[in-house]
Amino acid sequence: MAKKRCLLEMGMGTDLHGKDYTKAAQRAVRDALWHNSVSFPGIFADGANSMYVDVTIAVPEPELVNGDEVLSVLPYGMKTINVVQGGLNVPSPDGSDVTIIANAAIIVSLEVD
Repeated sequence: MAKKRCLLEMGMGTDLHGKDYTKAAQRAVRDALWHNSVSFPGIFADGANSMYVDVTIAVPEPELVNGDEVLSVLPYGMKTINVVQGGLNVPSPDGSDVTIIANAAIIVSLEVD
């Protein structure tokens, strides 16, 4: 069997004042998840836990993201995460605060013939 991509979903999350890149990343993953209801793993595979769920997160400070905490948002599947440079920091007018914008891409794959 070969691993085949079945779904690509995107999301965006923010942390308005906490300067927490992990929180923004978790919100981006939740945003992506709340846009769909995936039923095909039960039809073409052995259910939700047979899914490969590969998450890519883009934030300005990738080293400040706790990948395990981000993956804890996902309810099922074999999970991996890759955190890369991207997203956006939006400073407050006086420079004393920043709003963090994180982007998420979630790819769901299955082993199929």
